[in-house]
Amino acid sequence: MTPLNVRSWAEEVAVLMATRLGGTRRGEVVDLDTMLRRRGGALPRKLYKKAVILRDAETITNAPKIARQTDFSDAAQAHADLVAYLKPFGRVTRMQEKATNFAASVVFGLLMLGIAIIWVLVWQDYL
Repeated sequence: MTPLNVRSWAEEVAVLMATRLGGTRRGEVVDLDTMLRRRGGALPRKLYKKAVILRDAETITNAPKIARQTDFSDAAQAHADLVAYLKPFGRVTRMQEKATNFAASVVFGLLMLGIAIIWVLVWQDYL
């Protein structure tokens, strides 16, 4: 586990957080620290702590002498857990959620329209 691996792990987790949880503008490239500040609260507590471990490990890689002496096994485990949580929520799942939300909105609108029509009919003494 080299410091370059840790940086790539942090970038991967930041990209997954941006695509899954939002918090970025179109075309914006963010790092893990920024994503934790913006959308870290959307992660479960245990995974947030692991993301902090990964962020701290990435910070350590900025000092080459310290990075060569550091064991990054905790960062590797944190990366694996975060990717396992964030990976399954892909484009298909988001599209299904959008379709479900749209269908629910249409059904709710029709229900409100039906209630309004019945209320008008009762108010005009047709029912």
